[in-house]
Amino acid sequence: MAGFNAPNRRILVAGIGNIFLGDDGFGVEVVRRLRASPVPEGVIVADFGIRGLHLAYEILDGGYDLVVFVDALPRGNTPGAIELLEADLDDVSIQSATPDGHGMDPASVLALLRSMGGGSPPVVVVGCEPASLEEGMGLSPPVAASVDRAVRAVLDLVQQGENRQCV
Repeated sequence: MAGFNAPNRRILVAGIGNIFLGDDGFGVEVVRRLRASPVPEGVIVADFGIRGLHLAYEILDGGYDLVVFVDALPRGNTPGAIELLEADLDDVSIQSATPDGHGMDPASVLALLRSMGGGSPPVVVVGCEPASLEEGMGLSPPVAASVDRAVRAVLDLVQQGENRQCV
């Protein structure tokens, strides 16, 4: 086994969400703050917003060793709770792979990748439980208070990705 070769390893951190739907803009805000932080060479930090189709093609063509999605993740937890989930492309149904250029969640992006016959590097979702996904700009107080914790979680994942062993 060999570790990541620094000049060759690539990690994509993708902010996902709609800034016009309250806490759905969480991923976009985390990426905005990450851009002000130093990240290792080979780490791409990008705001994909609601451009899920663009994200699917970026993963397909990007040659990434790790992808980190940052998004609002409604799972019934306390608003502002941060959760890390490892996604498994094999568990994604291609039945939900309807391309939509202006609104895909992470599962739909992965389903589209699978339907196109593409594989995916390991994918980790850094999600935050939203308080509100109603129309309006700005994050709710509990979600806004979680942004810095999510930034730290992403930076930790990137650091682990640098040290992750590859077969």
